[in-house]
Amino acid sequence: MKSKSKRQAGLRKKPVYKRILLKLSGEALQGDREYNIDPEVVRSLAEQLAEIYEFGIEISVVVGGGNIMRGKSAAALGVDRVTADAMGMLATVINALALQDALEKTGVPTRVLSAIEMRQIAEPFIKRRAVRHLEKGRVVIFAGGTGNPYFSTDTAAALRANEIGADVLLKATKVDGIYDKDPVKEKDAVRFEKISYHDILIKNLQAMDSTATSLCRETKLPIVVFDSTKRGNIKKAVLGGKIGTRVV
Repeated sequence: MKSKSKRQAGLRKKPVYKRILLKLSGEALQGDREYNIDPEVVRSLAEQLAEIYEFGIEISVVVGGGNIMRGKSAAALGVDRVTADAMGMLATVINALALQDALEKTGVPTRVLSAIEMRQIAEPFIKRRAVRHLEKGRVVIFAGGTGNPYFSTDTAAALRANEIGADVLLKATKVDGIYDKDPVKEKDAVRFEKISYHDILIKNLQAMDSTATSLCRETKLPIVVFDSTKRGNIKKAVLGGKIGTRVV
């Protein structure tokens, strides 16, 4: 694997961020399947991350677990909410390991850090360790959510992004930004190119949960919400291209 300085040399375009946190939903890994993981989709995501890795960017990822187990859904079926959320957090570890495997097959060094201690398969999350991995040119995947029930992986993404000093939180979704209403159900939905944290909260837009949005507003961490199903969009977001919705 090339050193960071060598990876940065000879590149035509310059990324606008030095350190990013990419939030991937669990559904992003399942592709067209009803649940579980689509290996081809994971491979594609890994290849796209490997491509931006060549820019010398420090990359961290938070991955959800909704393709395997969603805490709220299980709780709605009668499972104790705390237990259901624990199951959901474990699902994120499965997804993180799948993404790690795909990334390392592209030659990108990767570490999984979990909020729930399981030393046989992942390192425990420690801020200084995570930052050190990034500085050494390793992709860091944060698993296990926040390690606490009642908090979504959106909140985990906002928390980790702030802890490691990320320049931006890139939220990859299945839609091309934030709309004034559900674009899947409403054909006249209007997409915002730019929106404030305040407006997301006041209008109750379901871009990210309110806890994550409030934290990013407090720390002034910019968010870019974009469609990750179209190949090349992750690179476009990193290069500062006109894509999705920017929350500022």
